[in-house]
Amino acid sequence: MLKVILEGHDKYYGLTDIVRMFFGEVSEDHGNSCVIAEDGPDVTLVNTLEKDGSSVTLVSGTGKRYAFDGPALEVGREVKRSLYMALTDITGIEMPWGCLSGIRPTLVASEEDSAEELTKKYLVREDKAALGFETAREELRLLELIPAEDLNIYVGVPFCPSRCSYCSFISQDISHHMGRLGEYEAALEKEIRTLAPSLKRKVSSLYMGGGTPTVFNDEQFARILDCMFSSIRIDKDCEVTIEAGRPDTITGYKLDAMREHGIGRICINPQTMRDETLSKLGRLHTSSDIVRAYEQAKERGFEVINMDLIAGLPHETGDDFVKSVAKLIELDPGNITIHTLYKKRRAALSKETVLGRDDDRGDIDAAVRKGYRLLYEAGYHPYYLYRQKDTGHGLENTGFAKGDTGCLYNVAMMSDARDVLSFGAGGMSKRCFEQEGTTSKHRVERCPTVKDVLTYISRSEEAAERKARFFEL
Repeated sequence: MLKVILEGHDKYYGLTDIVRMFFGEVSEDHGNSCVIAEDGPDVTLVNTLEKDGSSVTLVSGTGKRYAFDGPALEVGREVKRSLYMALTDITGIEMPWGCLSGIRPTLVASEEDSAEELTKKYLVREDKAALGFETAREELRLLELIPAEDLNIYVGVPFCPSRCSYCSFISQDISHHMGRLGEYEAALEKEIRTLAPSLKRKVSSLYMGGGTPTVFNDEQFARILDCMFSSIRIDKDCEVTIEAGRPDTITGYKLDAMREHGIGRICINPQTMRDETLSKLGRLHTSSDIVRAYEQAKERGFEVINMDLIAGLPHETGDDFVKSVAKLIELDPGNITIHTLYKKRRAALSKETVLGRDDDRGDIDAAVRKGYRLLYEAGYHPYYLYRQKDTGHGLENTGFAKGDTGCLYNVAMMSDARDVLSFGAGGMSKRCFEQEGTTSKHRVERCPTVKDVLTYISRSEEAAERKARFFEL
């Protein structure tokens, strides 16, 4: 059992993040001022914040001492750095992002003048430092295109035609609850129509995601679009994106309905182009279905199509992932987003499957680097990036774009610098307030919507009224 004792500070959250990167499950014992990893080695560390603001981590009983030779960072980052140095030495494992454990490494990267500073200060691997620095600059450029006074809207549909083994997102497996989909449509429309008349702010972006929004039948899907466009002021310069997701839910009728409303951005997400993997994961489509749906969308004039892949999937190797990247590049979509498999709380996949390093899938880290290189060579560049806890191999999720096609909503949502109004079960609305500070320029207030679909169906009007109060409408 690994124990980390805190002295001179109470930054449990940050230290827990660092320990979790190496050993998984972590607990906090505030009564004894320590963080504990049951699966860690039998070692006790003492993480101390010195009076001069520097941090030292000592290995109890050995005299080993870990401290950074240079200026101290902000307290929360400083104590993580010395602990990371100690755990790297103890385990022999270096994380790609060094001691950066947060969701948004680009936030830290935006504070620095060069990628080299990320490596020097935060021990970030050189390739990740370069990725973070470049992406941070593009995120900031796109963020400037979204006026702070504007609103960004998310419409959530937490249903899919089947449940993938790696996913815990959907609230209802629609293959067993088809009757609930119509009720959800009605509830979602009620929430939108209740709140929309109060919206006076211009809408910069609208994103309909899930789940799989195209899981609705043709008529239901058309009614949802009609409701959104008749209730919400959506100007011609508003970016509208629909996450079509599963190609087996995409029909010509739905594509035509989207184009009739002027929608030019959709997502068609294969996750992998290997049929055997798709079948074993529980997805109800093949790689040829993906190509068919993509070609149908291109024929109808969609300006930007995003396609997602996941690195580190079970049932396939790193080489299989690279082949999927190459196949998507051949299709030439405007955006390609690379996710790394991470352990979702209620997913069927075990933590060992997701986080294990010694398996037959090959070097996923190296495969992701090769996939990125192929994307760069094909003219794509990274435009937004984020990380998730319990992600395999300490990696990240990165959105790549060709030309000026980056998704504004993605940047607005991940930046925590623009307001987002969310409709639907499980959505998170937020307001962002500017403030002074060296490590955060915004204070964020959040307003969650109940996740349970059945509760939402019966109370969607209440959800709208709550958000009206939250946004002071």
